[in-house]
Amino acid sequence: MWEPDKLPHHIAIIMDGNGRWATKRALPRYAGHAVGAETFRRIATYCKDIGIKYLTVYAFSTENWKRSEKEIAVIMELLEKYLYESIEKMERDKVKMKFLGDTTVLSQKLQDLIKQTEEISKKFDGVQVNICLNYGSRDEIIRAIQKYTTDQISSPDPVSPLTEEIFSKYLYTADIPDPDLIIRPSGEIRLSNFLLWQSAYSEYYFTDTLWPDFNKKELDKAILTYQQRERRFGGV
Repeated sequence: MWEPDKLPHHIAIIMDGNGRWATKRALPRYAGHAVGAETFRRIATYCKDIGIKYLTVYAFSTENWKRSEKEIAVIMELLEKYLYESIEKMERDKVKMKFLGDTTVLSQKLQDLIKQTEEISKKFDGVQVNICLNYGSRDEIIRAIQKYTTDQISSPDPVSPLTEEIFSKYLYTADIPDPDLIIRPSGEIRLSNFLLWQSAYSEYYFTDTLWPDFNKKELDKAILTYQQRERRFGGV
């Protein structure tokens, strides 16, 4: 079992394998997303219960718009359902929620729900769940460069030299610590444009388990593996 005093401060998860999970069961791909959404609820609750401070999940990438209209519609319906439920339970669960990505392309109803969810949760100090929605790390970095450049052009002060600390403030994850552990289920061994800047010193854990089958025991194994590694930053 993992050691409680050596838990990762921030866990990030690429929630992958919903479509394959459904296909293996002769179900439509979008059926896997409904099961995957329940898995997310259970894992988020477990992270809160064991004392994880930050959980970031890759829910919908900038590339996911290439999927079928039906699959996208189901994902957005599940998101809307989750937000309504979260708003109802926020006072009880004390979970802070933040959305990372370009949400301006979503429906107005979803945008309003996101704003309402983030506003309500500002007063909570418990676990913070970050949901990456219409998120792509390359897009995030380009947007950060554009914002920084615009600020420098419009600023009356001399141009400040760009440092890692300054640049990080222009990312969606500003004021959020970098992930200690990144988990990818489904057997894929790549980041898929997820937190490229923020994961410079993260530990990685890959598993063949598809996301809908990911459970507390799987997370425990990932945490234990993380704790068995010797963390070094710039050392040899």
